[in-house]
Formats: sequence, structure tokens, C-alpha cells
Amino acid sequence: MGDRFNTTAGWVLFAGIIALGLSSISMRVFEPEHHEENAYPIEGVVSSEGAAEGPSLAMMMSKADLTKGEKVFAKCVSCHTITPGGASGIGPNLNGILGKPVAGGSFAYSSALKEVGGNWNFEQMDAWLKSPKAFASGTKMSFAGLGKADDRAAVIVYMNSMGSNIPLPDVVEEAAADVETAEAEAEADLEGEAAAEQNAAAEENEGGV
Repeated sequence: MGDRFNTTAGWVLFAGIIALGLSSISMRVFEPEHHEENAYPIEGVVSSEGAAEGPSLAMMMSKADLTKGEKVFAKCVSCHTITPGGASGIGPNLNGILGKPVAGGSFAYSSALKEVGGNWNFEQMDAWLKSPKAFASGTKMSFAGLGKADDRAAVIVYMNSMGSNIPLPDVVEEAAADVETAEAEAEADLEGEAAAEQNAAAEENEGGV
């Protein structure tokens, strides 16, 4: 009885070792492929490379409303004036600020802002209004920033009208006809791919009959 049990146990152990070995070999031989991209496009999933960036700053500024810009600027009046000859408060007077040196004048700017250099242009001001701390790490400015791009564009246009009056940048618009053509071509490509897949499936079914 004992010999039979030992024999059976030995065979079970042997079978387990063989199974483990085969599993290890199969994993090495049939190593699964790892695709960096989806093998098939998934509807509703948009690649970050093809994501639309939205309207340009120049485009938004060309359509900005001065009245809206003045209303948004109301968030700044607790620290800034923007009228000609207005006194500086917690922050400097911003009249005619666009086109002037960053951290220029007699106001006690932070060293972080002084290190930025250059002049205040539209792009610089947009970045500053979006996140002062990201624009100049260590700035004294406690304002978190304006998250909406159209609000920033409106404020910049308003600020520009208050003593700077720099010509707004040219807007390069893509013709609507070109956009429609591109969309139609993309739709046609998708329809062609779908038809090709259907034909391939039909041929495969016929071959299996």
C-alpha cells in the first residue's frame, strides 16, 4: 500500500514539474506583443497628437469684446489702477503696460519678474494672466490666474486700449471651404475602410461555406 502511494505521489510530482517547465517555455517562445497604439481605432478615443488646440490668441483677440474685458479686469482693481497717472497700489499702475519692459519702472517688482526680461507683448501677457506663478516662479503676485482663454484675450484687448494701442496681430483663418473639404475626405476614407472590412468579411464567410 505504501509503495503504491509513493509511486502515485511521484508521478503527480513529476507531472507538475513537466507542466511548470512547459509553461515557462511557452512564455518565452510565445511572448505576447505589446502595442504602443491601439491595433484598431476605438470610436470616441482621440489621440493627443491630433487633438485640436482651439482658436489662436490672435483669433480670440480679434473677436474680443472690450466691455467684457473691462468686466473681467474688475478682478484686478483691488491691486491695480489702469487710468493715466493712476497711483500704484499693491500692484503697479497698468496704463500703457503693453510694449513696456517687463518689471520696468519704479515699482518694487520681485526679482523673479525682473529676471524674465523683454517687453510685455500679447503672448507674454497671456502667459502671465494664465498663471503668474508659472510665468515667474517666486513672483509676489498672489492672483491664481484666469483659466479661460477668451477671458484673457478680452482683458488683453481692454488693457491694450488703455494707453498702449498696439496693432493687434494678423489672423490667419483657414477657409471654410477647405475645412469642409478636409472633413468630407476624412469621412470618405472612413466609409472606404468600412466597406473594405465588410467585403473582406463577406469573402471570408463565402470561403468557409
